[in-house]
Parts: sequence; structure tokens; C-alpha cells
Amino acid sequence: MNVTAREVPPRIRLVAWSKGDLGLLRKKNTPEMTEHLGGPEPEEKVLSRHATYTAMSARPADEGRMFRIVLDETGEEVGSVGYWPRIWQGEAVYETGYGILPAFRGRGLAVAALRAVVAEARAAGGPRRLHAYPSVDHTASNNTCRNAGFTWAGEVAFEYPPGTWLRSNDWCTDLGEQVSPAACRS
Repeated sequence: MNVTAREVPPRIRLVAWSKGDLGLLRKKNTPEMTEHLGGPEPEEKVLSRHATYTAMSARPADEGRMFRIVLDETGEEVGSVGYWPRIWQGEAVYETGYGILPAFRGRGLAVAALRAVVAEARAAGGPRRLHAYPSVDHTASNNTCRNAGFTWAGEVAFEYPPGTWLRSNDWCTDLGEQVSPAACRS
């Protein structure tokens, strides 16, 4: 009998961002990690971003959260994921961002982290939709959104970093109790 083994999803934990996570943020501030985000940031911007992420952990969850992603088997930090409120096309939504360190890519960790952050955003009780805006040229990130169950809502012009416009894909998931992919197209 020929039995095909089912792939087991990776086991990760999301841990609220804290003062001790500056090193992880610096690991993510490399040309390889920021290729589709405008390149590495200067140290003062990294420190400012770290302060923002840390402060998010002290605010109510509906105001957003940033997490470090920890691999259950080893306790290793493998990346980060988060969500935060924004206004998109006149509607209050959440935006998400994520990144897996190069040494840990190809294991399904980004998909697992994105699914976990969807659950966190849903539990926060804020906006009904969560959007991701990867560059149209970032194949891996677009595949992550698709594999995590997001719905493609179209190609858009997206400003990131401030003052720089990118061609991005708008991926969306509905955070309501009854998930409706059609809701992301409206």
C-alpha cells in the first residue's frame, strides 16, 4: 500500500513584542529582508520602530499588536508578524506585515504566522477586514497570503515607505464570524 505522508504544519508561538526584541528587528533590517520594502533603514529609524512595536504591547489589542515568531521545537526566533489599524479606501481596516529570517524560509512558517495573526486580529474585535500589501514582484509574499487563505482584491498603488509608491497586491481576509471572501472584493 502506497501512503502519502501529510505535511504537518509548523508549530509556532506568537510572543508580544518587548524591549528585548531589538536584536530581531536588526536581523530583519538587511538588504535581503527589505528588498521589497525600500531597503534597510538607518539605525535611528530602527530604534523608533522598535519603540513603536514595544508600545503596541501596552495598548488595547484593538489598536494593533506586533509579535516575534518563535519556533516551538527549538525556541528560536524566526521572524515577526503584526497587525495595526489604518484607513484604506475610506474604511477602517487592519493592515498586517510579516517577515521570516532567511535561514528559516521554506518551512511554511510565514503562512502559519499569518494564520495566527488573523486569529489575534479577529479576537481583538476591531475592524472587520485585515489587508496585506506585498509588492507585485514579491512572489513568496504573495504566495504566503494566498496559502494563508487571503483573497486577492486587486493590484493597487501603495505608499511605503512614506513618500514612495509601490505596485502592490491587495490581499484581504474578513475577520467577521462568517468568513466571506466576497466581502474583501466590495
